[in-house]
Amino acid sequence: MSDFPKNAEEARTDRDVTREELTETLDALGKKMDVKSRVNDNLDAKVDEASAKISEKVSEPAAEKFRQGTEVVRANPLPIFAGALALVVAIRLILRKRSSS
Repeated sequence: MSDFPKNAEEARTDRDVTREELTETLDALGKKMDVKSRVNDNLDAKVDEASAKISEKVSEPAAEKFRQGTEVVRANPLPIFAGALALVVAIRLILRKRSSS
């Protein structure tokens, strides 16, 4: 039991270090459990990567339009997601009708 504090000052220091370590651990766990932030960070990285690749391939005005579009999506992801979902549903319904005819 040599790790046990020998006096009150060592106990206070040990307590403070332990609190700091626990705070850091809880912060790290909180970040890992915050799925929404992790997804947004990953999405931002992918969009930035795509934007850079597109800028290399197309003219500057087209690249600027793409960047503006990505900012709109970042600012309002829910309507874009809803629109994409509606499009997928519509395509599936059309394909289902065609296959049953």
